[in-house]
Amino acid sequence: MSEVLIELDKFSSDEIESREDSKSDFKEGKLSDLCADYHGFQLHYSRSAPADVGKDKDTYTDDSEHGNYDVRTDQSLLIQNKLARQKTEPRTKSSLKTDAMASSGLFFKDGKKRIDYILVYKKSSLQVEKRSTFEKNLRAEGLMLEREPAVTNSDIMFVKIHCPWETLCKYAERMNIRMPFRKKCYYTDWRSKTMGSLQRNMRELKSWLPRNPMKLDKEALPDLEETDCYTAPFSRARIHHFTINNKDSFFSNSTRSRIVHHMLQRTKYEDGKSKMGINRLLNNGTYEAAFPPHEGSHKSRHPIKTHGAQNHRHLLYERWARWGMWYKYQPLDLIRRYFGEKIGLYFAWLGWYTGMLIPAALVGLFVFLYGLFTMDSSQVSKEICEANETIMCPMCERNCTLQKLNESCIYAKVTHLFDNGGTVFFAIFMAIWATVFLEFWKRRRAVLTYDWDLIDWEDEEEELRPQFEAKYSQVERVNPITGKPEPFQPFPDKLSRLMVSVSGIFFMISLVLTAVFAVVVYRLVAMEQFASFKWYFIKKYWQFATSGTGVCINFMIIMSLNVVYEKVAYLLTDLEHPRTESEWENSFALKMFLFQFVNLNSSIFYIAFFLGRFAGRPGKYNKLFNRWRLEECHPSGCLIDLCLQMGVIMVLKQMWNNFMELGYPLLQNWWSRRKMKRRGQSMEHKISLPQWEKDWNLQPMNLHGLMDEYLEMVLQFGFTTIFVAAFPLAPLLALLNNIIEIRLDAYKFVTQWRRPMPARATDIGIWYGILEGIGVLAVITNAFVIAITSDYIPRFVYAYKYGPCTDQGYRQEKCLKGYVNSSLSVFDLSELGMGYSGYCRYRDYRAPPWSSTPYEFTLQFWHVLAARLAFIIVFEHLVFGIKSFIAYLIPDMPKDLCDRMRREKYLVQEMMYEAELEHLQRERKKNGKQYHHEWP
Repeated sequence: MSEVLIELDKFSSDEIESREDSKSDFKEGKLSDLCADYHGFQLHYSRSAPADVGKDKDTYTDDSEHGNYDVRTDQSLLIQNKLARQKTEPRTKSSLKTDAMASSGLFFKDGKKRIDYILVYKKSSLQVEKRSTFEKNLRAEGLMLEREPAVTNSDIMFVKIHCPWETLCKYAERMNIRMPFRKKCYYTDWRSKTMGSLQRNMRELKSWLPRNPMKLDKEALPDLEETDCYTAPFSRARIHHFTINNKDSFFSNSTRSRIVHHMLQRTKYEDGKSKMGINRLLNNGTYEAAFPPHEGSHKSRHPIKTHGAQNHRHLLYERWARWGMWYKYQPLDLIRRYFGEKIGLYFAWLGWYTGMLIPAALVGLFVFLYGLFTMDSSQVSKEICEANETIMCPMCERNCTLQKLNESCIYAKVTHLFDNGGTVFFAIFMAIWATVFLEFWKRRRAVLTYDWDLIDWEDEEEELRPQFEAKYSQVERVNPITGKPEPFQPFPDKLSRLMVSVSGIFFMISLVLTAVFAVVVYRLVAMEQFASFKWYFIKKYWQFATSGTGVCINFMIIMSLNVVYEKVAYLLTDLEHPRTESEWENSFALKMFLFQFVNLNSSIFYIAFFLGRFAGRPGKYNKLFNRWRLEECHPSGCLIDLCLQMGVIMVLKQMWNNFMELGYPLLQNWWSRRKMKRRGQSMEHKISLPQWEKDWNLQPMNLHGLMDEYLEMVLQFGFTTIFVAAFPLAPLLALLNNIIEIRLDAYKFVTQWRRPMPARATDIGIWYGILEGIGVLAVITNAFVIAITSDYIPRFVYAYKYGPCTDQGYRQEKCLKGYVNSSLSVFDLSELGMGYSGYCRYRDYRAPPWSSTPYEFTLQFWHVLAARLAFIIVFEHLVFGIKSFIAYLIPDMPKDLCDRMRREKYLVQEMMYEAELEHLQRERKKNGKQYHHEWP
């Protein structure tokens, strides 16, 4: 669009004069005729709010804060001159309405100027000079300020900020904010003409079908007009091009707040290059908080169906955040309009991820049900359950007794639920699913960025962090973007700090491994204690008791270390001295992911790939510290321990996260209300609080924004993909959690948190790269789980090489007859020296004691090992090939979207030229010049 505007700047001097005349004409005539529909909307907002708030309070204002704003005022006068104080008028009906609107907490006391931002400070703060200079400079930039004391705390003062029309226009042009200028005209090409009758028939057919219950009612949502308009970067010189039906609603509330935030970030409070910005004032205690206000209450005494929504916040609560809307699609356009594109993209990604989990959950449930229905007919389970004469070797040194193999019947059947013929298929499916999910998300993101006018948007040049400026203020270099000198971090200093940070990361990872080692020691000690326990149930199922208590202890260690990790990640990130806030956030997010990923999955990796691999054999067991015998797998395999570990950690982690996301803010808000009661505030007085004070009593958004939300979902994505071969129900648990998670987050954003600054973004940032890395790791780990942890490869080798179906070219359950006996080796009990005689069996492929090479590995062991290695190589190459092929087939942007973008770019150019031509022709008519039908 910038190219179009450059072309338009090439007109002749006559055209430029006409344009200037049109600009003045617009200021004098067109805007003065705009309708006042929005004032009715304001009255509707304030209808439920009491009108007595602030009447008897002191007004901490000055001359510049109570002036009438005139659209026709010249911009220079806004900056240089103070506005005149309003004259006192008698209290008529109109003044009562004004008071009602002001008392709602959405407007200044005159009931006309909308509050775009709130600053909060303490009267007892010592930073009076900085605050005074900052506010004076804000007024010089064109903002209007009004102070208001708090109702519940005499030390708190609120500064309400309003951005007038001229200031909005000036900064919208500076920030290149795209605004609507004409309704979209949907064209028809030869394809739509040929498909017209078919589309009409399909539309008629759909009208007869039942309505999709997941779709939101169109009449329940407002008409978001900007989504149906062509947009262009705002320009005051061509303001007549834009569709301005009402100057009060032309810039949305989120856009107004973003413009004010932009000004707050760039206004000085002292002399000096770095003495500017609201963030620094928040850090040094000049202000306590800065936030845009909510658009009123999220609840209403009247039902929304009969009386409509009071405001967008109320609408979001009724159509999105309520638990009764759990099965509905999310109103993404409304979320984006209220909270900004960055938060809108998060909920779009979360909704897309949740929707993509549906096929994964169904396939995983099918694999689980397949194992459930074939549990009794499984040849392996039958042989274990019928082996009432097979004696197993004792699994611990002192207190374990000899057990029969059929006592493991339940374990064998449960293992079959997760380790059956569908395991390999499901692992391949989930690897492909992860690729499809990420590739189609890129397409979905492209559509959203197009619909939300983010295609040509670029991040603004970020300001430097105050810590970075203070540390490197003595070393400067010219910024290649702005061309201005700025502090610079030398490469040797940056490298040394990075090395210290990496060393800290490795130290924390070693601390995780130490914690896992401690859990392993616990399992070794508890194993013998449970085996000799007084209670018969625990004594019989001592392995289950050992694994269960070990998982719970491991979970408590995980949650405790997470608190330590966050503080260490803060320390290491600050030590690196990142240049900007986005660099700090990316570095902090990467550290938190590494810490928590290793913390959550280290014990799972141990059980999957190390448990029972180095235990030794009867008569020659390996011992830890020459005291505790290493733990070995159950006769039915180690997969049941892996399933238990994953299931418990995943369920408990999700329950804890949900409590911390909703329960903790609820408790905090309840405690703040309780403190207000202790101060003697009556319930009636509390109800009459203005909106800005209600927002102040809410919890601020997390210090690091959406990082906690993304981190939780990315770790869950790892659970659903990395070890999914061992736990096919993981996608189903993730789906159920995410259905709750969406409404939890929605409820938290709408009701429990202050309104965050509506930020813009075009993607999910560093998290996409992390998701791709998890997808690659998932292929490798699932290959190892199937090859090493499960019994799929040993059964496969037996069926084709050692079973009754050898060399017959097919495999059925009957081909596994005798597999259990083949997988168990023989040991002479007399060698234990414990008074036993006879023989016992143990899981391994070793020669019997009567052979020429007793207890050596047999040929079958080497066949199984070779098959495992071959499977890992073939599986990884096959799945990576399929993933790469699918990624190649799926373009990042839909073809129809590419065509639409090119078509609309052409139409926008034509419309801009036509609009300029019409405007110039009207000017010539008005000035009495000769009218021509061509360009002048």
